[in-house]
Amino acid sequence: MDKLIITVAPTGGQTTRKHSPYVPLSPKEIADSVYEGWQEGASIAHIHVRDQNGNPTLNLDTFSEVVDRIRNKCDIIINLTTAGAVDMNDEDRLRVCELRPEMATFDAGSTNFGSGVFLNSPNFLERLAVNLKKYKIKPEIEIFDVGMIDNALRIAKKELIETPFHFQFVLGIQGGMQATPKNLLFLTESIPEGSTWSALGASKNQLAINTMSIINGGHVRVGMEDSVYLRKGELARTNAQFVERIVGLSRTLGREIATPNEARRILGLDKSKVIKESGFNKISEQKLIR
Repeated sequence: MDKLIITVAPTGGQTTRKHSPYVPLSPKEIADSVYEGWQEGASIAHIHVRDQNGNPTLNLDTFSEVVDRIRNKCDIIINLTTAGAVDMNDEDRLRVCELRPEMATFDAGSTNFGSGVFLNSPNFLERLAVNLKKYKIKPEIEIFDVGMIDNALRIAKKELIETPFHFQFVLGIQGGMQATPKNLLFLTESIPEGSTWSALGASKNQLAINTMSIINGGHVRVGMEDSVYLRKGELARTNAQFVERIVGLSRTLGREIATPNEARRILGLDKSKVIKESGFNKISEQKLIR
């Protein structure tokens, strides 16, 4: 198996201070939380941002501040959301690509999402794929239900999504596939050979799906976007706690953790620019060796 890639998703578009007083909302809080996750072993940061009132936003200045703060501290792979929340408009979603992150989300179809509807029309998905390719951004193909795999592959046939594909299975969202071992295995068997994949289980299912992913050769996403509880009745105080737990579990199960540059190699990203500009790769590798 490849080394385990851990994605930290510190904020999301749905988690509020009513769910947890510890969820990071300001640019500084989000960037600091990502840095703490990197220190513990995360190699990708999945970023949502909020406005001054704590509401989801796709404001490019806010994204830029968060990204700059993170890049000044560490070499973690930046993966920006192109969704923000279920009610964001298409043009704002497309403009996120202008920031040229290494990765960005490609939500491969429409689905009920809690009490709302998350719309991703075929036309929008094709426009998004064009923009991601234009700016040389690797799509993280988010899958909430199995039909979304076919949606993504149809667009890939138009040479708008390049191999190797990377899928993010989102399980346990109200309106999507349930977070069960059978569903996870079914999804992993439904993607093209040579693809990489990661999985998350929402809320109480986070740790179980993470464990299944580690055992079956996938990668994991953790963080307050998906669950605010470290264990039943105990709120996580930091996103780094989720990362630390997964690092310990993965090593117990005999699988080592990927540094950001190792993750770049596994995912087929171009790491040369980051290595030249950051110099942080040695720091993260030394951290994981310890």
